[in-house]
This record gives sequence, structure tokens and C-alpha cells, in this order.
Amino acid sequence: MKVCFITSECFPYVKTGGLADVSGSLPKALSELGTEVKIFLPLYDSADVNEFGIVPVKSLTGIPVRLGTKDVVFNVCKCKHPDTDIDVFFIDCPFYFKRGKIYSDDTDEDERFILFQYAVIMTLQLLKYKPDVIHCNDWQTALIPELLKTNFSWDGLFKKTKTLLTVHNIAYQGRFNKSSILKANLKTDKFFPFGPYEFKGDFNFLKCGIIASDAVNAVSPTYSKEIQTPLFGEGLEGILADKKDFVFGILNGIDDNIWNPKVDKFIFKNYTHRSLQNKIPNKIELLKRFNLKPDEKIPVFGIISRLAVQKGFDLMFPVIDKIMKENIYLIVLGSGEKIYEDFFSAAGKKYTRKSGIQIGYDNEMSHLITAGADFFLMPSKYEPCGLNQMYSLNYGTLPVVRKTGGLADTVIDCFSNPAKGNGISFDNFKSKEFLDAFKRALLIFENKEKMKKILRRGIIKDFSWKHSAGEYIELYSKL
Repeated sequence: MKVCFITSECFPYVKTGGLADVSGSLPKALSELGTEVKIFLPLYDSADVNEFGIVPVKSLTGIPVRLGTKDVVFNVCKCKHPDTDIDVFFIDCPFYFKRGKIYSDDTDEDERFILFQYAVIMTLQLLKYKPDVIHCNDWQTALIPELLKTNFSWDGLFKKTKTLLTVHNIAYQGRFNKSSILKANLKTDKFFPFGPYEFKGDFNFLKCGIIASDAVNAVSPTYSKEIQTPLFGEGLEGILADKKDFVFGILNGIDDNIWNPKVDKFIFKNYTHRSLQNKIPNKIELLKRFNLKPDEKIPVFGIISRLAVQKGFDLMFPVIDKIMKENIYLIVLGSGEKIYEDFFSAAGKKYTRKSGIQIGYDNEMSHLITAGADFFLMPSKYEPCGLNQMYSLNYGTLPVVRKTGGLADTVIDCFSNPAKGNGISFDNFKSKEFLDAFKRALLIFENKEKMKKILRRGIIKDFSWKHSAGEYIELYSKL
């Protein structure tokens, strides 16, 4: 089976969030299971062409494309994905993609990704490559299913090609002025109230893709159901519910070559489920890094997160003093919205001997926190999939989460289900319930044998991409 994987970001070339991790790992897992995969993404200036051996494709230079009334030219570069035979194609158009940032608030943000999508389709034509499935990801690639059914319907190359659109976060939809329809060389006859192109007066890339694609999937089974409801659907719940027989949920996996305490090069001491005692040196090292008194008998609660409203840290605002009165350490690594950065910075100044706050992102530190903490706090308001709770389970660090999206699919509350529990979860987005979950964590910490048993359930669970990639192959086959 031939699959073209189209994405706006991909690790290790460029990353702003979880989409890059999925785009970097899923194609590898698909390839290992016998699928022929080609990856397409823009060539941003942040991608190091020398480090990754990205070179121009001599036969694919100076390719013209018209965007409405504007003539644009692009080139194509390529390299091999690390440790694979997967071809990675980069759409090179410096005017649009060399701006010092991946996403922007520029007035031509729509043009940037319209160009990208046209360039992908035209590159496939020039390569005479006939994919069985084109796998699109989020709004930046969501017009491809519609373009194939309209402007490229004449080309027999795509006659049997099916399209899958993965929704990683439905809050980001690609909403632009009606003029974007003309930039995409589409007709405006589908732009009318509640029509395929229209959403609250805007042209909505994601809505267009959901309607035009052969199937849609979300990045966890629970999230696929949540986005069909008014609470989580961000206004698109109706069209998703109408298409429910073609909406699926496949849980993301993790790259266990990178996130694995047995081989992790960033942590202080490696360990497995048989040597959980070796978590302790990581805990001691973590506390030392934040100039906190090393004491393995005091529970460490870790947070590694983008600091945004989605992540649910509002729940901590009214109860932070009650939390910090307990005999605990709180370690936070993250950046984002000012209100949350200020909140954690203030907590760090108030509780200097009990907390370590690092505003920003540090890859090495994120690994050490995952290995060195006893508990991982993830009280998300909504969470399409989430990776950090899976990292934590894999590292024998007990996650404390709200029961939503992928968190509901991966974390089993050990109080509600003592036989299978691997963490702590709470149902409603309320500070009181979060505080109760925190106190339950303290109770578990006091029972060392019980906690060890719970941690082992998490660490032996296989969260690698192998299982999820198999589900994607099944879905491709259905299409």
C-alpha cells in the first residue's frame, strides 16, 4: 500500500507540538509494517538542510502555480527520514516559508498553506506517483480532499486515491475571509450559510476537509466521540455527527526509542520495571537541579506543559496554597500564556523551598522530570490525545489527570478499578475534584507496596506506535 503523509510539521525537522511527534513517528511505524510512505512538509528556514542532508530535486525546480490572481513558483527538496528508507519531500518557497516562524498571523497565512497543498498534489503528478491513500493532518492540509474532487478530478492518477483527514485539535480550523476561496482556485457556489465552505461568515479549511474527505479520524477514541458533541466540537459537531460512520478514533503512540527509561540518554540513571529503585537517583538529581533539598521520602509532583487554557491549570488557582501546605515538591517546566506563567512564577517565589519553576522548554529537563517525579499532573480541560501521560506511565511516574479525550483512554483510576488502575483520574472540571485527586495521590505514596504495583502496570504497558500503526493500516484498507 502506498501512503502520502501530508503535514505542516515533522520531527526532527521542525516542531511546535504533538503533530510533529506523530508525523515523525507514525510513518516510521507504518513503514516497518510494510507500508510504502512518503512524507510532505514545507521547507521552513528553521529546518537545518545540512544536518539532515536536504537537497534539491533537480527535476522539480521552478514549478509555477497560480493562486487566484497571483503567480507563484516553488521547488522541491528531499532527504531520507532518519534510520528509514522513507522519502521526505519539502516544498521550498522562501517567500512563504522562510519567515522565522512556522505559523503566523500574517495576512497571507491562508496563501502559505494553499500553496503548500497545491504543491504537494502537483509534485505527485510530476513524479507520476499514484498513492492509495493521502493522509492529511489538520487544517493546513484539509483542502487536499476537496481539490482532488474538484480542480484535479480530471487526472486519472488520483482516480482510486482515498483521503483520510486526521484531526489533532479541532479548536484550530483555518478560518479565513471568503476571498481565500478564490486564492484556492475554488468556486464560490459552495459558500452560502451552512454550506460546505461557509462557517460563521468565513471560509473554513477544516470544515471543507471533513466534508470532502473519505474518512476522518481523531487522535484518540474518546476524542473522536467528544468532537461530535457541542461541548467539544467547536461548532463542527453537526457535520461530524452527520458523518459518524466515517469518523474514527486511533490513539497516538509514543516513540519508545526516545521515551524509554531503559535507554534514555537524558536521565541520570536508566531503569526498567524490574529496577524501579533506580528512579530514586533521578529524583535526587532532579531536586538538586532546582536547588531543593534531596529527600526521597517527599513526593515530587511534576508538570511539563504548554501553558494554555486547554491544559486546565485554572483548577490550581484557588487551591495552590492548600497543595503547597502539604509536604511535597512541585516542579514545573513550561511556557505559554502570561496568566499561567505569572501564576507558576508567583508560586515559585512564595514557596522557594518546595518548588522549582522553569519557564520555557528544555528537552533534557523534560526527560529528567518524567523520570524523577513521583506524580505527573495533567488536569486538562480537553485533551485530544496527550503524550505526557503515556511518557509518565512508561517511566513509572503516576499520572494524575482529568478524564477527557486520550487521558480517559490511557489512564485508569486505581481507586475506581484497583485491579487494573495505573493512575488517578477525576471527572469534572472543578478545583475541588482536582484537589481530591491530589490528596488521593498522597495516600498512594504512603503505601509503598501498593504504589510500586500500580507503577509496574504502567511501565510494562506497550504505548509504542506499533499497535496504533496497525490500526491505521486497517483503516487505510477499509478506505
